[in-house]
Amino acid sequence: MSVTLNMDTQPDLVRKGDERLVRLTGSAGSKLHKLIDREQTGDFLRIRITGGGCNGLSYNMKFVPLGKKGDILVESAGVGVLVDSKTALYLRGTTLEFSDKLVGGGFKFQNPNAKASCSCGESFNL
Repeated sequence: MSVTLNMDTQPDLVRKGDERLVRLTGSAGSKLHKLIDREQTGDFLRIRITGGGCNGLSYNMKFVPLGKKGDILVESAGVGVLVDSKTALYLRGTTLEFSDKLVGGGFKFQNPNAKASCSCGESFNL
């Protein structure tokens, strides 16, 4: 399943990006498809980096129905990922993985820009 944002009706909202910004593994894409179907809150995954967490910066993910002005849309593993321009500075080259292991499972960010990260994988610093 591939999701695309209608660039014809919203040409000034989003820019097209590629997997050099963020890449989803196959397992992350599969899990996100299931969550999108279950949650029904939006067809796109928004990834944001905000201040907070035990290492200074943290990842936030949520499903949204549309992009916002200035967003970058990356299609990876059949999922439309929206990233704002500020987050893109910190996210470049990141891979989002998913594991269903009972201990240590869930979504994990592999961010080459992070100098340190916490053991939970949800917080990092540059």
